[in-house]
Amino acid sequence: MKKTLKESPKVLGLDVSTKTIGWALFDIQSQQLLELTHISPVPKPKEENKIKELLLKSEIFKTKLLDYKDLGITKVVIEEPLLNSNNVYTIQTLLRFNTLITKQIYDTLGVVPEFISTYNSRKFAFPELVQANDKGKFVLFGGLDKNVDKKMIIWDLVAKREPQITWQYTRNNTLKKENFDQTDAYACVVGQMRMDGVWN
Repeated sequence: MKKTLKESPKVLGLDVSTKTIGWALFDIQSQQLLELTHISPVPKPKEENKIKELLLKSEIFKTKLLDYKDLGITKVVIEEPLLNSNNVYTIQTLLRFNTLITKQIYDTLGVVPEFISTYNSRKFAFPELVQANDKGKFVLFGGLDKNVDKKMIIWDLVAKREPQITWQYTRNNTLKKENFDQTDAYACVVGQMRMDGVWN
């Protein structure tokens, strides 16, 4: 099994935030989802220096990546960080962490990651979401209420497409936030591969 796994090229999708990294691994030829998971790197002991904390988190990510070094990952797609926060510090931190993750991928796998916007990732992964809005313009989530939970819609579409996935729930039986990081990673792979015309 492992030999055939190694021989066929893979694409890895990541949704990177400083708390959790969504992870989706696909076989390029069969378009089959091989793994959908997440990493929540927590340095121990707790690190007060925020830059050092990011460095340590990227090292924890690297230890996971090392297990996949010989699995034939030839392409890595990362969802571009959403820079719509009013907090400049939050944006700086996220960009720094994305850079560290990019470097770990290049150093470990020898692959230069590609970045896809959230909009393109969803638009190409789920073209059925592009519908006419109240002005008759075809846009993502067109025709839906402006306050709709977009992450929940994406999760629902992935859950229908991948019925074999076991999702994580809180004690109150609500979906854990990590599930949405995973489905964003899923969408960025499918979106990029379709946008590039590799998958139909």
